[in-house]
Amino acid sequence: MSHSRLTDTYPKRLSWHEYFMSVAHLISQRATCKRAHIGAVIVRDNNILATGYNGAPTGLPHCTDENCIIYTSTHPDGTVEENCMNTIHAEMNAIIQAAKHGVSIKDSEIYITASPCINCLKALLNAGIKTIYYDKPYKIEHISKILALSETRLIQIQPENLTIKRSG
Repeated sequence: MSHSRLTDTYPKRLSWHEYFMSVAHLISQRATCKRAHIGAVIVRDNNILATGYNGAPTGLPHCTDENCIIYTSTHPDGTVEENCMNTIHAEMNAIIQAAKHGVSIKDSEIYITASPCINCLKALLNAGIKTIYYDKPYKIEHISKILALSETRLIQIQPENLTIKRSG
């Protein structure tokens, strides 16, 4: 079979951004949080180093109506946010998985199905993540000041048409 017939028969090959964001979306399907399904993939040199999704710590009960313990916190701008006491975020779980298996994630990138919360952003900065790719924005106004002071880039990847929007 000639090369031209192969390209006519098979679908377009995924770009690296499409590939890793698709993996993040697939991983999000393992999430055990009732409120949001988020997936994260830490990558360096186009190799997956660690993954994570949001949910209860290993071995503990998953969120149900009985053990989904919601608390509220107020940001300095007065915005009230709700979080679950039982859930570890996808980004934190990816960092923890790398640490658990002795994998350095310094100078890596992360693909997340939603932009990080302020606590996850701080952890990503301290872990040495250089670029954060995300699909859907999540309260970016709360992370913009810290992001502006860092060297880490926040880049939106929209899988539908793969346009890239830079923030920060």
